[in-house]
Formats: sequence, structure tokens, C-alpha cells
Amino acid sequence: MDYYKPKNLPNLMVAPNGARPMKKDHPKVPMTIPEIVKTGQACYDSGADAIHFHIRNKKGQHILDSGLCKEALSELHKKVPKMHLQITTEAVGKYSPTEMRKLAYEVLPPGISIAVREMIPSRKPELEDIKIYQKLHEAGTKVQHICYEPEDLDLLSDILKKSKLLDTRVWCMFTIGHYSGMKSDPEKIPFFVKKLKDHNLIADWAVCAFSKEEISCLKTAIRLGGKIRVGFENSLLMPDGSVAPDNETKVKAAKILFG
Repeated sequence: MDYYKPKNLPNLMVAPNGARPMKKDHPKVPMTIPEIVKTGQACYDSGADAIHFHIRNKKGQHILDSGLCKEALSELHKKVPKMHLQITTEAVGKYSPTEMRKLAYEVLPPGISIAVREMIPSRKPELEDIKIYQKLHEAGTKVQHICYEPEDLDLLSDILKKSKLLDTRVWCMFTIGHYSGMKSDPEKIPFFVKKLKDHNLIADWAVCAFSKEEISCLKTAIRLGGKIRVGFENSLLMPDGSVAPDNETKVKAAKILFG
């Protein structure tokens, strides 16, 4: 399919479901493919340029399933052909790097997020790591590298160097804080940006953050020249601290931050 693959990282991405939020947390968390598609269309109409989504099984659990990913991508493409579509390799503590690579090879999606520390837990890139990075580049897949700490950019620089991709434009996502409750501190963002400069990476980067600190992190990211990701994967809250009625309302509020 002729999926939309923008040259630059979209300004505003929505992450409507993630691996963990359930219907009990919020009734508008999209779990099924039809719900993901409906939410994606609503968020696109509200100003989101891209969607990062997780596939769930019948029990609502995060799953790396190539067939379901392809189905979701196809259905989304029919409704939002100009929205960048991003699947994920997130391990959630149960998937191995081999299983993550398998998903990437089988789907070769328009976009994919890869947490470098999960894909390369040894922090020593090997041949299989080099092969998957090169294959995704050859396929035109837009890889967004998830970095939980600035030191993850040391690893990213290493794998890009060994894959002969250092001179390409790199998409990054700086995850500030953690779903388990670690505070999202906007003052951490400049340390990520400094690492990019230290490694001379040609980077296009975004930030996502959690809970009530989300809004200050998003504002800091924009001020420093970055992009943002919002949605129920990271926070159910609106800028005023109230619970958002749905993902698209969060998108509308985030759109305003760009002025």
C-alpha cells in the first residue's frame, strides 16, 4: 500500500491506547481494531498528524501479532490515508528481541517505534541488530527510536554507526517519566538534546510524558524545538487536570500548544 511516510517527524502524534490502559481505566481506550480506526480518524480530524497504536488480543492484552498489525494498518489507511501510521515493538517484559525483530520483518510498516534498550539489552549491537536496522531503512520504514534516558542515545549512535546509517535523518522519542509513577520532569529534556549534539545526530525528536506533569513537559519540548505525543497511553488528563473525555479532545488541547 502507498502509506504516508513523511520526510519529517510529525508535530503531533497520538498514542490512544498503549500496552496497559484498559476499559476500567477509561471507557474510551480503544482496544479492538475498529475502535483504533475510529479513534485514529477522530484524532486526525482534531489535528493529529500521526498515530502510534498497540494491538490488543481478545483479553485486552498487548500483543506483537503481524497479522493483526497489517489488518489495523490497512483499515486505518482506508480512513486516514494522509496520517502517518506507527506500530510498536514494545516488549512489556514478555517479548524478546528476536520476537520484536520478527514483527518488524513480517510487517515492514510505514512507521515503527523501537526502544533501543529493549531491542539491544546487552547494549552491544550484534549482526542481527544491524540487519534489522538496515532492512527497515531499505524498506522505507520510518523508525522512531524510543529513549528512556539520555544514555540510550549512546547506544543509538553505536547501532546507527555500525549499520552505516549515521548520515540519515533520525527520529527519536524521549519518554519523560514512567507509567509506574516515576515523575515526568521537564528539566530532563535538555540532557537528551545535548546528547544528540554530542553524537552529531541529524535528529527530529519528540517527547511524551505522564500524569499531571505531562503538560509542562510538552511545553518545554515545543520551546526547545521538539515535537510531541499525547494520548491515553501516557495520560488521561487534560491540561487543567480534569479527565479527558476521549483521545481526540486531548489532541485538540495539545494542538493549541503550538500557538
